[in-house]
Amino acid sequence: MAARSRLKAVLIDLSGTIHIEDSAIPGAVSALKRLRDGALKIKFVTNTTKESMATLHHRLTKIGFDIQPTEIFSSLTAARNLVKEKGCRPMLLLQDSAKEDFKGIPTENPDCVVVGLSPDSFNYDTLNTAFRLVLEGSPLIAIHKAKYYKRPDGLALGPGPFVAGLEYAAGVRASVVGKPEAAFFTEALKTLDCSPEEAVMIGDDVQGDVEGAQRAKIKAILVKTGKYRPGDEEKINPAPTAVCDDFSAAVDLLLKDFL
Repeated sequence: MAARSRLKAVLIDLSGTIHIEDSAIPGAVSALKRLRDGALKIKFVTNTTKESMATLHHRLTKIGFDIQPTEIFSSLTAARNLVKEKGCRPMLLLQDSAKEDFKGIPTENPDCVVVGLSPDSFNYDTLNTAFRLVLEGSPLIAIHKAKYYKRPDGLALGPGPFVAGLEYAAGVRASVVGKPEAAFFTEALKTLDCSPEEAVMIGDDVQGDVEGAQRAKIKAILVKTGKYRPGDEEKINPAPTAVCDDFSAAVDLLLKDFL
């Protein structure tokens, strides 16, 4: 890792890294407290799209995490900003909770398609309506393209396969706003007034978290929880800055090496 004096901020993934739905990863609550004691700036960066940021924050505090809403940087926010910038009326393939983050955005007579993690929307009729809109020229916006994520009952399909299906059928490329896009990470760092060289990312997704961060010139630690699969660290080049058993071990490494 780089010299300790240069580290000023830590970007932390949520689902799979510090919690899985309504359960904290063992040791993660106390590890976050230790990290805060290290006086580093912290931002939680998430692709979570199945619920609003208010619901997500309530979930995290309920299971013991000391996190402020302003510390969460979400791909839902990035997608809303893009829709407003384009002046679009989106067809939202989102769960009802996540749609709360698009309040105030008109959705009648949609002229763009926004896809997040929405099991209730991933059926033939809804996807076919979205396909027809995209085929007729409406922009396709993917909040992210994760292949899968971790649930208490095991791995489950993410929105990526459904976005890929729409891309394939309509012959288009989606605009992706969340991880692993480099712009997502750099925008998160702007909120901390921090350069990429002064930050490190901790996450369980070797491509979305680690490879994405490294493309943005941010050091990245892969944790072996959540969606991690044995051998993931060998799937990218360059390799992760470090690989740790869990978030607690990653925090111990940071505090040992940098503080």
